[in-house]
Amino acid sequence: MRVDAVLALLGPGLVVAALGWWWQRRESARLRQRLDNAATDLENLQRAFSRFAPDEVIERVIAEGISTRGERKEVTALFADLVGYTALSERMEPSELVGILNGYFERMSDAISEHRGHVSTFLGDGVLALFGALAPNPWQANDAVHAAIAMREALAGYNEELERRGLPRLAVGIGIHRGSGVVGLIGSRDLMEFAFVGRTVNIAARVQDLTRQHDADIVITEAVRKELDPRFQLTALEPAHLKGVEAPVETYAVGRLEAHAAENARG
Repeated sequence: MRVDAVLALLGPGLVVAALGWWWQRRESARLRQRLDNAATDLENLQRAFSRFAPDEVIERVIAEGISTRGERKEVTALFADLVGYTALSERMEPSELVGILNGYFERMSDAISEHRGHVSTFLGDGVLALFGALAPNPWQANDAVHAAIAMREALAGYNEELERRGLPRLAVGIGIHRGSGVVGLIGSRDLMEFAFVGRTVNIAARVQDLTRQHDADIVITEAVRKELDPRFQLTALEPAHLKGVEAPVETYAVGRLEAHAAENARG
């Protein structure tokens, strides 16, 4: 049957209704496609921004917009720095050096994330990680030291890989301190980052400097030690005078945790 004959049989009212139904279905399909595309774009955007800020912060910005409201929190800061990086960087080709650093940062970041920390920033060859900054964490000191031990183990494995490739081994010093500070989105109109502000980070960085003095790869403060699982093997070091701190700071070198490979103790 011809189309015009069908239309004549249906009558004007049914034709208008059929055309309206067809139009609505087409518009609904177009709207669904636009929503699907928007969801995909948002997911890709979140994935991209997750490389610059923690997922929890990104979700908060999406829900509430950018806010400069800060929160005071008790946080454990871990600062790690490569030993002899300057000499290494001067004798290597840039592309080779970048490849080594990227491999190092990836392994250190994985160790930190696996123990409920997050990388706040990379400072040259340094890594600043925070524990307890995003959400309350009563086990943050344990988590930070577990992460440091995992970083030590990950670096040992990475050094074996570097040796097989005929590349120099890396050595790292890690300082850990716990204290209060303010967390939030901090920066200018053009550039903001999720940061922890307070002298806790400065002390962690200065404690990291002590690793060279004491020939120890992980050094913690008394503020961290008093919160730790007693099974950690610690060696008391001579109290140190740190810049910006009036009284000498008690520090400890970290050995290992008994049965560390079999469990991740939390208090």
